[in-house]
Amino acid sequence: MTAVVLQARLDSSRLPQKAMLCIDGKPLVLHVMNALKEIFANIHVLACPDDSFGVFKPLAEEAGFKIVSGPKEDVLERFCIVIREFKIDRIIRATGDNPFVFTDAASLLNEEAVKLNCDYAGFSELPYGAGVESVSASALLKAANETELPFDREHVCPYLYNNPQVFKLHRPSAPSQWKYPQIRLTVDTQEDFDKAKILYNALKNNPNRYNGTTIIEVFKKLF
Repeated sequence: MTAVVLQARLDSSRLPQKAMLCIDGKPLVLHVMNALKEIFANIHVLACPDDSFGVFKPLAEEAGFKIVSGPKEDVLERFCIVIREFKIDRIIRATGDNPFVFTDAASLLNEEAVKLNCDYAGFSELPYGAGVESVSASALLKAANETELPFDREHVCPYLYNNPQVFKLHRPSAPSQWKYPQIRLTVDTQEDFDKAKILYNALKNNPNRYNGTTIIEVFKKLF
């Protein structure tokens, strides 16, 4: 059982309430979920803090996502809640500030991770905000059992890739068509959000709008 799991929250220091800022009349987090639905998985889940559940629940339902809630600062535990509740074997991890995830790259990465039976997989040198991570559920449960460091628990995967002697890692460079690390696609500041609106409007009628090569081509023309 494979799940796409999106972590998202309402409070953000650099761009307050960014998850609910609207692009084309819909909140950012809904755009993220709509993109992630293009990634094949058995289930799609939004994992949010307890204090965000009421706001996110109708949006998750609109996008066709299940929703679970858990500790605000212990994001790793939120993922473990998803694993236990839905009996997950593998997670494709995504974050709520990335509306331009390369869904084709995500699918390829997960295929490679499954084929190699990796505990952790992630492409390097993608545009910032374009990628996901593919992680085995057993590795996340092991990490949760072994680390109490706040950094590990907030960021979910560092305990895995910082312990290569324990976990099987797959961290290749991105294929050449997606290798543009100088491009920034995440939404973390007002400037990022303003660019995201422009990019979204340029892509929204494109049938390949979730394709990494298409996103890169349009971004380069605009910026």
